[in-house]
Amino acid sequence: GVVSEVLKVYLVKYEKKWDGREAQKIIGKTPIEAAAAIVEDYGLPLSKEDLLSEISPIWCKLKALPGAYRLIKHLRGHGVQMALASNSPRDSIEKKISYHPTWKESFTAIIAGDEVKAGKPSPEIYLEAAKRLSIDPSKCLVIEDSLPGIAAAKAAEMEVVAVPSLPKQSHLYTAADEVINSLLDLRPEKWGLPPFEDWIDGTLPLEPWHIGGPVIKGYGRGSKVLGIPTANLSVEGYATVLSEHPAGVYFGWAKLSTRGFYKMVMSIGWNPYFNNTEKTIEPWLLHKFDEDFYGEELHLVIVGYIRP
Repeated sequence: GVVSEVLKVYLVKYEKKWDGREAQKIIGKTPIEAAAAIVEDYGLPLSKEDLLSEISPIWCKLKALPGAYRLIKHLRGHGVQMALASNSPRDSIEKKISYHPTWKESFTAIIAGDEVKAGKPSPEIYLEAAKRLSIDPSKCLVIEDSLPGIAAAKAAEMEVVAVPSLPKQSHLYTAADEVINSLLDLRPEKWGLPPFEDWIDGTLPLEPWHIGGPVIKGYGRGSKVLGIPTANLSVEGYATVLSEHPAGVYFGWAKLSTRGFYKMVMSIGWNPYFNNTEKTIEPWLLHKFDEDFYGEELHLVIVGYIRP
């Protein structure tokens, strides 16, 4: 997702338009392979090395995926050995990981793409990881976001949980042993690992986050199907916030500017029934209203996660 955002802006310089559908060509590839594909596809007047040197600094300071800190802290706290195996070169990994306190020392081993003869989808990088952990490959669980990575892990005869890095792509990840929506949905106990202890009555407390804006009409189709008025929250100006939170069902509190506070459940994502292309927010206020309130200001504080 971040690479797509960077390329969308970068390619304007050459009067080209990034087509997100091409993201599948570069996910999980070594940086030089990805750069070569972009240079060729867009007919750019520079070498793959030049492209890499121009755009690499932009995406080094990345936020962690939702649930990443929680997962690493959990496994480390239970003495579970972890390795990081990435097609990225060592200096790129070091730069990215330096922005995340405690991560580097949490991994027993870090293996980079420039430290093996062949990157993923070759199993070499994962076999090297198992070797450095002194663990039989068949006893390793791999968490992967790319198709080349899944192919590499399966070739190493490891079990794989896939967390697709692009939305609505789960159908491509059939080679994985399990496909989950986000790291929030990982259940370690399914893989013989210690379970998370932070779920409360089937819900996961989150660091609260906020979003707000005018209530807008949805597509109109939902109200016809459900027989009740449906409303969306305008996501204008919230693209970055939405990109940081996985699609799913959440809960919290809602404030309507003229009416007060209400309990609230909401979904974020792409409605599979209507197949909308833009990520939307659909809040449900747990209250019976006598009339609709389109146009009113609605502010939400999200405090927990329920399910994908």
